[in-house]
Amino acid sequence: MRVESNVIAPAGITLGALGVLGFSFSLPATRLAVAGLDPWFVAFGRAAVAGLLAVAYLAFVRAPLPSRDQVRRLVIVALGIVIGFPLFTSLALTTQTSAHGAVVIAGLPMSTAVWAVVRAGERPRRGFWLASGVGFIAVLAFIATTGGVSGGFEMADVFLLIAVVLCGLGYAEGGALARDLGGARTVCWALVVSLPVTVLVALITMDFSRANGTTWFGFAYVTVISMFLGFFAWYAGLARGGVAKVGQVQLAQPVLTLIWSAFLLAEPVGWLTVVAAIVVLTCVVWTQRSRS
Repeated sequence: MRVESNVIAPAGITLGALGVLGFSFSLPATRLAVAGLDPWFVAFGRAAVAGLLAVAYLAFVRAPLPSRDQVRRLVIVALGIVIGFPLFTSLALTTQTSAHGAVVIAGLPMSTAVWAVVRAGERPRRGFWLASGVGFIAVLAFIATTGGVSGGFEMADVFLLIAVVLCGLGYAEGGALARDLGGARTVCWALVVSLPVTVLVALITMDFSRANGTTWFGFAYVTVISMFLGFFAWYAGLARGGVAKVGQVQLAQPVLTLIWSAFLLAEPVGWLTVVAAIVVLTCVVWTQRSRS
């Protein structure tokens, strides 16, 4: 058993790293997409197209239908990663930069860990909750000092915080469910159960009058990578290496997002942004090391 664990752990970390690498460009790509498309279409359209890809994949591998209990859990996964995170980040990035969003999204590993604790019924040490609280306060302080000319909260920041909470739920539930269904089938079934909603909203919000090549590149990326293939690797990594352990790989995501935002989108990344990101990431490491 020990040998098997040693083999699985590196594979889980590697798969998780591939997923994070794909996700790290999600915010900049979303920023490109919402520049020419309705944010509701970006969120639901990407899920609808990815859902059709999921149908093709499930048919190709002849995947058995999930059980009733698994469907219930898939709805929770879909609420977090198929609808919640894409929608609220799309709404936020219509008025906020992806570099700013990267700092707020840096709290995602803490959100994932908290949901894993709640779901698994663990009893973490006090340090876990202290670190989570400090990290959350750091995010709120960053938002308060950068939220517009006069400071304070903007709706974009509220949207980002909601996205973090819902995505953490989707990650934790999906990572646990992937132990039974596998990473690819977990995200595919979550996309499929969401199709009635995602297709309907996508059709209602279609407006391509302002779209250009850059817009479609961003939309294609968040559809194929962020919403589909990235989760193949991510959920497989969580299932093999554990939600808590592989979840630490997300530490690299905000750093990579800041790099993409600065060099590819030419977004300003000030010292306050860098310092805030370091503080939040430090708290994330603290939470992971404080788990029981």
